[in-house]
Amino acid sequence: MTLPSRLQLDSAALLHNWRLLQRLSGPAACGAAVKADAYGLGAREVVRRLLEAGCRDFFVASWAEAAALADTGATVSVLHGVREEDMPLATRLRHARPVLNTPGQVARWRGHGACDVMVDTGMNRLGLAAGDLGLVEGLAIDTLLSHLASADEDSALNARQRSAFAGLAGQTSARRMSLANSAGIGLGADFAFDLTRPGLALYGGVPRAALGGVRQVVSPQAQVLQRRRVPAGQTVGYNALWTAPEDTEVAILNIGYADGYFRGFSDRGTAKAGDTILPVIGRVSMDLTAVNVSAAAEIGEGDWLVLDFALPEAAARSGMSQYELLTSLGARFERVWS
Repeated sequence: MTLPSRLQLDSAALLHNWRLLQRLSGPAACGAAVKADAYGLGAREVVRRLLEAGCRDFFVASWAEAAALADTGATVSVLHGVREEDMPLATRLRHARPVLNTPGQVARWRGHGACDVMVDTGMNRLGLAAGDLGLVEGLAIDTLLSHLASADEDSALNARQRSAFAGLAGQTSARRMSLANSAGIGLGADFAFDLTRPGLALYGGVPRAALGGVRQVVSPQAQVLQRRRVPAGQTVGYNALWTAPEDTEVAILNIGYADGYFRGFSDRGTAKAGDTILPVIGRVSMDLTAVNVSAAAEIGEGDWLVLDFALPEAAARSGMSQYELLTSLGARFERVWS
């Protein structure tokens, strides 16, 4: 069954982005966060491509996400650690290791093999307190991690967290240290340590100006369900937000906020037919979006339009973060890799 909306995914852009982030990571290894199904793009296809490019460290949120990658050949770190309920699966998956976050997780995992450890340096989200690192003695720790709270901003907290993390060197048996996400890579070489773990920038997001070389990876496309002429003075869509200033050709697209094309694009988003820019008109609804196609006489029922979705600009237009825009792209899209 073919779907009436699709994501055009650019393999070359994905690989360009990883190689760019690898260069910016300096001598540190560059991994990849593929949690949330690779931020909505499809984790298995992303992992396959990045493995071929040389990426060796992958990060997911849960053991279910790790299990879904069991046959890819990827080594996976599970960021949320290991609950009691996870233990039967976690102890069977040889390609995955937990990122231990709490004293309870440390005790639960002891005797079960390699792990990573998260330490809190000021975000107050997940991680052991620095004073609790003595609890990990005797564990086979691959990587000691922490997470930056404000890497996408010029915040004094960045330097404080980096300093606190650097002060932990040698306090555990960890062979590597990892602090920087995508935005952290943009903060410079001092934040790279031994391993970086970008997510957003791999998929076309630009959290800091230093990452301006990142390329767009995902372009939503939607099929035209109907083309109609709206007479001057009539309205389009819920709540009659848009009134035709003149007779207007309108295409109704098979996409809406249930697909992750949010209401914030109402009267703000744009689509394209070739190089012709076509404004979204009226309110985006659950399954449908209207576009002014007066400038595209050739567009009709069954044709496809590309929604403008360059992440920094799309975030500014919609009021949603770049992360939300990516991870909300739903299951009703066919995912097509170039």
